[in-house]
Amino acid sequence: QVQLVESGGGLVQAGGSLRLSCAASGRTFSVYGMGWFRQAPGKEREFVAAISWSGGTTYYTDSVKGRFTISRDNARNTGYLQMNSLKPEDTAVYYCAAGPERVAGLPKYDYWGQGTQVTVSS
Repeated sequence: QVQLVESGGGLVQAGGSLRLSCAASGRTFSVYGMGWFRQAPGKEREFVAAISWSGGTTYYTDSVKGRFTISRDNARNTGYLQMNSLKPEDTAVYYCAAGPERVAGLPKYDYWGQGTQVTVSS
């Protein structure tokens, strides 16, 4: 069992930066793939970024490439999402997720955090 708790959200002006953290409990986090998703008001939850269990492989949705960086510190059981050059359209609740990796595609995200609000003002 893995429990995930996000932090680091807040209100920031367009062009600013935020760093989200995802603290995990449980011994299996270090062997799970991890991802970040977001959900804006009135929209479906969408994929943002993912990182393999080792940190060696990362994926990003096109709209955040070059602006966001996903990383993890398995020794600290923590994942991160560094968000730079934020835009109003990045406003959403951000969720981290973790789960066993699969041969193809994203991991099976069995575990989810409660989310943290990111608001970008214009």
